[in-house]
Amino acid sequence: MHNLGQTRSSHQRNHLLLTPDTFVRTTLPGMTKCAGVVHAGPAMGAAFTQYTAEFETGGELGSTSAQRFLYVLEGAICLELQADRNNLGRGGYAYIPESTPHRVSAKTSSRITVIEKPYRALSSVRPPQPIVSTEDSVAPHPLNDDPDLQVRSLLPDEMSFDFAVNTMVYQPGAALSQVEMHVMEHGLLMLEGGGIYRLGDSWYPVSAGDFIWMAPWCPQWFGAIGKVPAKYLIYKDWNRHPLRFAQ
Repeated sequence: MHNLGQTRSSHQRNHLLLTPDTFVRTTLPGMTKCAGVVHAGPAMGAAFTQYTAEFETGGELGSTSAQRFLYVLEGAICLELQADRNNLGRGGYAYIPESTPHRVSAKTSSRITVIEKPYRALSSVRPPQPIVSTEDSVAPHPLNDDPDLQVRSLLPDEMSFDFAVNTMVYQPGAALSQVEMHVMEHGLLMLEGGGIYRLGDSWYPVSAGDFIWMAPWCPQWFGAIGKVPAKYLIYKDWNRHPLRFAQ
């Protein structure tokens, strides 16, 4: 049945909720047997780009000169990086530094989320090195000592990295302890479960598959609702002075 123009998707001045019923697929340069759903990018004011890449078996992702983060949502991919072939299944991820040659291909029908961002170098630190790992290999820790809200930091908390990517798991009924307002912007992909997200002055029901962009200083809060845990993958810019964003 036609939805008669109704959707949960919403694009406001300081946030975006993008739900799967409104996804539009496109082929980005270099993709073969692969389509992308672009969720966030400079056209909307974001300082990073995030998209979901959907592969047929044997499909390939195009190249980029920007730094790139990959997280496998479904299926399995092969990452060829620095003469190594790395096979990544669901929950596998990789960080690829700027201007690092690599090749991403799908071993089977697969979906991955991709984050790309120009690197903001600091003269005082060396650029980061590549990382290939799995989410399960990262120990979780409670947020603000709440055992019902567990965080896994997928990238090291080191000054060489100018962004962070975490997964967060909320037990049913768990919620952030405050409404947050801060200089960092976010890209958030709901992975499991659902709940209520406050963005600005609006309150949205959200569930697995939804994407959220939050601009700097957008009021934000989340509480998990339902009988299963809620989980999301979240990006934030990190480790750089705010004046760096004036460039």
